[in-house]
Amino acid sequence: MRVFIFIVLVCGSAWGWAAQNNYQFDNETQRAQFTTLTQTLRCPMCQNQNIADSDAMIAKDMRRKVYQLTLEGQSREQIIAYMKARYGDFVYYEPPLTVATIWLWILPVGFALCGLWIVLKRGKPAPPADMAEQLAKAERLLKQDKE
Repeated sequence: MRVFIFIVLVCGSAWGWAAQNNYQFDNETQRAQFTTLTQTLRCPMCQNQNIADSDAMIAKDMRRKVYQLTLEGQSREQIIAYMKARYGDFVYYEPPLTVATIWLWILPVGFALCGLWIVLKRGKPAPPADMAEQLAKAERLLKQDKE
């Protein structure tokens, strides 16, 4: 039993060590830029996970490319432009406002306005009729049911 636990611990620590990416930077500015970029670029495979947190192979490749471009001295904007040119606007969490993406902004507002219009239109109750007349009609119906 102890041998089994030992093997599990050794394998677990080896997997954790292998999964760790140790990037060496020339200065803290490069490290900060790398960290920021890997958190703001989306994994094309995972779709809702940034490349810093993703274990997908494409995310690892993207991290390596961001690292390489960072070491080459390229700016944040240049690296984002490179990634968008290669993978499309989808990889950047802040897509530009274009004809293709405008519906992402207009559609929810349109649905909200339509819903509000429907609620306001249906929400108005009919004006109450004469209450005495309604009571008399109800009493007549009750008398008819008894007969």
